[in-house]
Amino acid sequence: MKFGPVPLAEAEGAILAHGLAVGEHSFKKGRVLSAADIGQLDKAGCTTVVVARLEQTDVPEDKAARRLAEVAAGVNARVGAAFTGRANLYAEAPGLAMVDAARVDEINLLDEALTIATVAPFEMVEPRQMLATVKVIPFGAPADVVAQAEAIARRAPLVWLAPFVPKKIGLALTALPATKPSVFDKTEAAVEARITPMGSQVAARERVAHDEAALAAAILRLRDAGCSPILVFGASAIVDRRDVIPAAIVAAGGVVEHFGMPVDPGNLLLLGRLGDVPVIGLPGCARSPKLNGFDWVLQRLLADVLVTRRDIQLMGAGGLLKEIPTRPQPRQGEDEAPLPNVPRAPRVAALVLAAGKSSRMGGPNKLLEEVDGKALVAHAVDTALAADVASVVVVTGHQRERVEAALAGKPVTLVHNPDFAEGLSTSLKAGLRLLAGDVDGALVCLGDMPRLTPAHLDQLLAAFNPAEGRSICVPTYRNKRGNPVLWGRRFFADMQGVAGDVGARHLIGEHADQVVEVEMGDAAVLLDVDTPEALAALKGGTQ
Repeated sequence: MKFGPVPLAEAEGAILAHGLAVGEHSFKKGRVLSAADIGQLDKAGCTTVVVARLEQTDVPEDKAARRLAEVAAGVNARVGAAFTGRANLYAEAPGLAMVDAARVDEINLLDEALTIATVAPFEMVEPRQMLATVKVIPFGAPADVVAQAEAIARRAPLVWLAPFVPKKIGLALTALPATKPSVFDKTEAAVEARITPMGSQVAARERVAHDEAALAAAILRLRDAGCSPILVFGASAIVDRRDVIPAAIVAAGGVVEHFGMPVDPGNLLLLGRLGDVPVIGLPGCARSPKLNGFDWVLQRLLADVLVTRRDIQLMGAGGLLKEIPTRPQPRQGEDEAPLPNVPRAPRVAALVLAAGKSSRMGGPNKLLEEVDGKALVAHAVDTALAADVASVVVVTGHQRERVEAALAGKPVTLVHNPDFAEGLSTSLKAGLRLLAGDVDGALVCLGDMPRLTPAHLDQLLAAFNPAEGRSICVPTYRNKRGNPVLWGRRFFADMQGVAGDVGARHLIGEHADQVVEVEMGDAAVLLDVDTPEALAALKGGTQ
């Protein structure tokens, strides 16, 4: 890759290395400079610009990031669209992040141009939470480095998700003469608080004396009831592998695989097995809601990840938990600090505007006209549903009943705009009022753009990052701006103040520092259907 300042006249087709603000125009870093851009910069008095120009041996940053991300993503890991040289992997279910750390290191040691960062192995994650990010540092990566990284990632799964599997858990509690019933209640509540978020339940309980024979019989009853794993809370802590709890496991026909763990709190955990059923002797700290070594073992068991003696012995690095108050907790009590934020895919709602009168069509409602076997509005809604959005809201108005009939059975939220005749702005406001309070942005889609695909929308979603100054994402084709536009939540209040039939376009000019243009590979983002001629061309296949 070539990099450095060049005369403006030689910059067409090169990648702008640093953002420029020239008058009313803002040129973002990474923009491929067009002839029109060169003209605007020339008028503003620019004579040189710092650019990057890829060579034949380079892979463009987005393509390189996407290639490695697709190979790295294993089961239950979804790859997002690439933007600014970054492609993210997201969890598709609640579970544990599984990472081959050695091969992640091997990839990162190849070349400074190509990196992959992941969450910690065995970290508990939620749906849509980020598992990993592939980032190309410059504007392109050497083709041979990309190929080597792909080869490393292909050897075996690199980053994947082990989803939680609902389990019937058996719980055995032992008591001494002085044990209060409230201790049992607190213990059972602590177990329920841990397992419920992971989709499991306590299927059977046994309360018995702190006696080897009584506990062995209880363990067998839980096994015969189909419980797995079986958790054992003792009235007193386990202090030796020949103590009451391990002795009861052996008496029941099981084995003690390991006693103790290099995690604090959690040192006195015991790992046993009765046939294929894990039997865990719990440390006293497991009665507390705070993170301890038992959580690490339990999470793996509920995700069907085998836990061995060696696995426990290798938990020491990072196992000092009690001195790290900011560490994420698996659950939160009323007296605890809020959980820290975790990287996740933004929650963006798609807002499909389908209320207009189709005035320029001269009579028929264009949204109900059939193209390729279904109504125009159904194309827009199906595209939104197939994209990576959190929800789809459709605003109806003109011929409400017929539009709703065309969308029958689709998983969308419908909202009627009785003021649709006053212009597009009223539909925009009606839709925004209905959006959930937890959405990060709104993708405002028009109902008459049938050539859009989910990939177009996903490219906009990949570009959306308010923290990095990308709160308004505008699609372009050959430097012409189109639709749909993705708006960050910070603009919802201003959008509620628009009027007439122009929507919120003026806000783009007022907040140029928050705008990112996302260049598309085709003209679908420019094509809407406003006239009979446009509809005829669309049906005839000329558009």
